[in-house]
Amino acid sequence: MTPDHGADRVPGGFAELLRRRRLAAGLTQAELAERAAVGIRTVRDLERGRASRPQRTTVELLAAALGLAGQDRADFVALSRGQAGPAVEAGGEAPAPPSRRRPPRGFGLPEPGELIGRDRDVADLAAMLTEQPPVARGVVSLVGLAGVGKTGLALKVAREVADDFPGGTSGIVMIEGSTEGDVLSVVATVFGVGRASDLAGRFSDTPSLLLVDAVERAPGAAAEALNRLAEIAPTLRVLTTGRHPVGLSGERVRPVTPLEVPPADVPADLAVVADYPAVALLLARLRQIGREPPQPDEVVALVELVRRLGGLPLAIELAAAHGRVLNLNELLDRYGNRLLDLGRPPVGREAVVTLRDTVAASYRLLDADERAALRRLSVLRNRWSVELAEAMLAPDPVPAEDPTPPGGPGFAEGGDAPSGAGDAGGAGAGAGDERSGPVDPVRLLDRLLAHGLINSRGTGPLRFRVLDVVRDFAAERATANGELAAIRRRHASVFAALAARVAPDLAGARLVEAVGRLDEVAGDLWTALAYSANDDPHTALRLAGNLARWWRYRGRDVAGRQWLRRLLDDPRTGDADPAARAWAEVGVAQLAQEHGAGPQELPAAEAAVATFQRLSDVSGELAARNVLCGLWTAIGGHDEARRHGEAALELATRAGRIRDMAVAQNNLTWHEIRVGDLAAARRRLAAVDRLAGECGEERLRVLARANLAEAARLEGRYADAVRHGRQVVAALADLGDPGHRRRALGTVGLALAQDGRIDEATAVLAELRARKSVDGAGPAELESGRSRADEVPPRDDGICALIEASLAMWRGDREWAAEWYAAAVRACEGSRDLRDVAEALVGLVASTDEPAARAAAVRRLDQVCREGAIVLLPRERALVDAAGVDPAES
Repeated sequence: MTPDHGADRVPGGFAELLRRRRLAAGLTQAELAERAAVGIRTVRDLERGRASRPQRTTVELLAAALGLAGQDRADFVALSRGQAGPAVEAGGEAPAPPSRRRPPRGFGLPEPGELIGRDRDVADLAAMLTEQPPVARGVVSLVGLAGVGKTGLALKVAREVADDFPGGTSGIVMIEGSTEGDVLSVVATVFGVGRASDLAGRFSDTPSLLLVDAVERAPGAAAEALNRLAEIAPTLRVLTTGRHPVGLSGERVRPVTPLEVPPADVPADLAVVADYPAVALLLARLRQIGREPPQPDEVVALVELVRRLGGLPLAIELAAAHGRVLNLNELLDRYGNRLLDLGRPPVGREAVVTLRDTVAASYRLLDADERAALRRLSVLRNRWSVELAEAMLAPDPVPAEDPTPPGGPGFAEGGDAPSGAGDAGGAGAGAGDERSGPVDPVRLLDRLLAHGLINSRGTGPLRFRVLDVVRDFAAERATANGELAAIRRRHASVFAALAARVAPDLAGARLVEAVGRLDEVAGDLWTALAYSANDDPHTALRLAGNLARWWRYRGRDVAGRQWLRRLLDDPRTGDADPAARAWAEVGVAQLAQEHGAGPQELPAAEAAVATFQRLSDVSGELAARNVLCGLWTAIGGHDEARRHGEAALELATRAGRIRDMAVAQNNLTWHEIRVGDLAAARRRLAAVDRLAGECGEERLRVLARANLAEAARLEGRYADAVRHGRQVVAALADLGDPGHRRRALGTVGLALAQDGRIDEATAVLAELRARKSVDGAGPAELESGRSRADEVPPRDDGICALIEASLAMWRGDREWAAEWYAAAVRACEGSRDLRDVAEALVGLVASTDEPAARAAAVRRLDQVCREGAIVLLPRERALVDAAGVDPAES
């Protein structure tokens, strides 16, 4: 179904019959040659009448490729031998014998092949073509990258709606050089009328459907012909396919996107991933070439391969063709980083067609601005938003002394250079680069979507993505243009700015939302950091300094600290913005604190305080002092820790920063508990509750109540501790904070055990142990130092051991209780909160009957109280006194 115009075409006889059968099958000459395993010159010569008596083997191959059977096949072979067959008139249709005359429904369309993963597309398009009342201009265009499956989808849709078009469903394929008259003539042929002037009468009474394939080959002719058909045939519906829309008034454009691939969080289980259309297609094509089902050790490669192929059906078909030789692991190893080299075997003397050629064909359809935009967007790794695209596409500032800097705006280029030579006039081309000014990102994205070079999924902001093969191709072009370094610098700058915008929300009520925003662009953040750390360290320092809280939340404290320390030690950042260096110093200290290396970064945090004071940066000074609270506590500098906490409270109060006042009060609560002043601790917690309520910080209020439950337990008010604790556990489940929820659950379990409620305590103990293996490890954090509410709780083993010990004491098993208290001491010693160690040691003293062991426990208790500046509570002192030991010296 192509308006194929040979210069010396001779109508009539076998030549014309072959041509018309090829048109009816929807094949180009090259496609028929490939399907029949003959040379394209053979097909061309036969259709032009140059070979009057083809070999019978050739004719049989052509008949099989055309799907001919029965009488049609017999007539085809007979006419090729010069025997009687259907006569063919110039400009007309080969009439069938009277008993077999073709009904007036056109030539019809070839059978659609197997279609995987397109059910929704088929249903939507069928509804668009058959809607009632019909639209004025019934043109629906399927657009997308070559190989995405437009033609197969169109054939399937046409077959689905065939009964709704009693006038017939037929199709044509455009070829280069066609004119409006050519197109109309072929439409007349496939619908069984002699001349284009007869089309009005042909379509006057009954609805018909015309499929026009590959409109990009002759877009002008297609547009003119379809406009003409719309005027003379209002009942005709048209379904087009192409790499871009036709451009008609009222045309409805439907982008055809690649097949869905398994997301990153799907397990590598063949039974699970096989349900994703991209995987299903690859498995189906592997079966066709006789491959066995993938082995378990190939499933990971299977999933990664379809992801790298981007779900593009052509790419999957090409990869599957190599499955005759390579297994999936070998396929991924060989082509995973050079997908553009995947190609199909040549037909006859034709060159190998690769994915690079396929993408290049769509790339050449773009204008200069669109090509430059695609090259800039090619560095984005994850899905991205219109806002991020606009930032990537914005013109670079041009210094007055250098009006055309390298890597400038990059939105003008003279045209395509030869392969490997770059895009002439592209970004960074230097002299002769005519800039076209500001770029409208919405228009550009719409054009790239229409060409199938990017896709869009979902309705959230981060819904756009450059296909992997397109990204690889665009990166090649950017490299050839010498602009890739400038694009990567822009990418790093854009994501450093994004991290700076999100960073304030990483402390406060929007913490979880802010973490999620960074999680969604994590690939781009790591890419930007890796590049800029080598080539733009000032940008890298800004980026890393704003990611510290995210790294802490996600448990990447070691890697994050390594990045920050490397950048702070880099001589090139010595003259960086002082505020950026100070935030990096706060971050490196905060992350070091997570894995017990906080004291090593104490000078960095102290330097940050001095810098922020000099800059009058209240937010920075508060953050630094909060970190210093924890750092000094870790090395036993409790007075210094309290001094920083009180200074933070004074600064926040003076600045009227309600949330920071609440955080500071929360930090100071730990110091009150440490010295045994539980009444003062309750007053501070009441202040936290009030201030957090004023600023809408629900999470901080919940954590304050968790501390209130712990204070009630320490006072021996076990029923109150259980009541408050259970409220907190329920609230933290809704807030999504598994770390603090376990701590609150531990408070409940310990209060129940100390109150003798054995069955309830045992149930909580079982829940704690079950949750230990399923909850995430990342603590939801405030921006404080190591206060009770802002600290990752002692290891779960310590809490569980304390509960087990308390239960054993209630059962009267002192020996077993002593074993559990000793286990609790060992577990809690890894915590920065020595208060838990002291509590476990008090229990060990009270439960140990062996004098030497009891004396050793008393000595250790004395040491812990001195190191942590801890004052035992009256209840604890009474337990030690009852054991016959005077702890006054401690």
